[in-house]
Amino acid sequence: MPDSLPNTDSYWMPFTANRQFKARPKLLVSAKDMHYKTADGATLLDGTAGLWCVNAGHSRPKIVEAIQRQAAELDYAPPFQVAHPAAFENASRVAALLPGDLNKVFFVNSGSESVDTALKIAIAYHRVRGQGTRTRIIGRERGYHGVGFGGISVGGIPNNRKVFGSLLTGVDHLPHTHNLEHNAFSRGQPEWGAHLADSLEGIVALHDASNIAAVIVEPMAGSTGVLIPPKGYLQRLREICDRHGILLIFDEVISGFGRLGTAFATEFFGVTPDIVTCAKGINSGTVPMGAVIVRDGIYDAFMQGPPEVIELFHGYTCSAHPMAVAASLATLDLYREEGIFENAAALSSYFEDAVHSLRGLPNVIDVRNLGLVAGIELAPIPGKPTARAYDVFTRCFFDIGILIRTTGDIIALSPPLIITRAQVDELVGKLAIAIKAAA
Repeated sequence: MPDSLPNTDSYWMPFTANRQFKARPKLLVSAKDMHYKTADGATLLDGTAGLWCVNAGHSRPKIVEAIQRQAAELDYAPPFQVAHPAAFENASRVAALLPGDLNKVFFVNSGSESVDTALKIAIAYHRVRGQGTRTRIIGRERGYHGVGFGGISVGGIPNNRKVFGSLLTGVDHLPHTHNLEHNAFSRGQPEWGAHLADSLEGIVALHDASNIAAVIVEPMAGSTGVLIPPKGYLQRLREICDRHGILLIFDEVISGFGRLGTAFATEFFGVTPDIVTCAKGINSGTVPMGAVIVRDGIYDAFMQGPPEVIELFHGYTCSAHPMAVAASLATLDLYREEGIFENAAALSSYFEDAVHSLRGLPNVIDVRNLGLVAGIELAPIPGKPTARAYDVFTRCFFDIGILIRTTGDIIALSPPLIITRAQVDELVGKLAIAIKAAA
């Protein structure tokens, strides 16, 4: 570490054991393409795309220059009753990546905001159609939908919920799909578990469909430890929602923009929801941004009454922020020009073989993968949950030269989509060293 460290007292860090961190700070000072530089001059291979978001790689000149130009030309434009031209172009470009009639885009500033926005749109949609009793939202156990009150209410990770009171009322949860007995070491989608979608029928029977607005799930759950949907599971959810007039929301904050080798998971799985939330990869994590994409019929339902009346009383000061939009347009250009989604698809089988080579290492009880994302689950140390995975994380950062992410005793890998085969080998090989050392 350098002789001079910043004063760490004032910054209350998010999702961090602050006292533990401040005893031995992990500081990043620069980044380029696939690598970070630390404060003590070490180089880290980025195995997590920052935080599931830097899909195009770090500090790409095209994106940097777009942000710089925009800051000099139009630093801010109010988004209420006024707009700037690039926002409309950006919306069109994003919508073009989605299938079917998912054509209307509402810009926000984060994944958490995209989820809360989607929930509000879903409830309001039923109301404007004369079905105002449809207010109940169905989430899923072990789901992560950001940190707004709406997101943690429909989410299903206990530590995100347990100290924040009663949260939103009118929320139920589907069971999660993770099952080591049936699905450990599955390659791609597990064979077992499609029937778990049928629990939605039980919730409908309990509350009646006339009171249910929407179901929200991550098509592939990331932050809870990489949970891959069983074959047929999402299709069954779609069928049940259609049967009962319930909106289906896909939270694609992680899976969107190439993570599975297609633009969105809705394309990968062949299931089209009614609403999609996204963020992170929309501009490779460079400027805070997110979006909600809805089907034409949802948007059209609001476009009634006098044209001078605001149809949806919702929005954010920085919706479609000029610099975020500029970064997004440049990022979308890079995705297309460099075939970045195609690179992810082409590498997915190689990545799968690489991560499954970790099977048999000490304390590895599961490896699961899809596209360029993988979860390696470790047996917890008795009485010390999370300690084993955190030990691996620390060794990787300080001693081995890779950045990984852990949640509980699960290691998550989600590298930038520009990764090469040689870098896959380096990432997985170094992770193996850390796992063995931590055993």
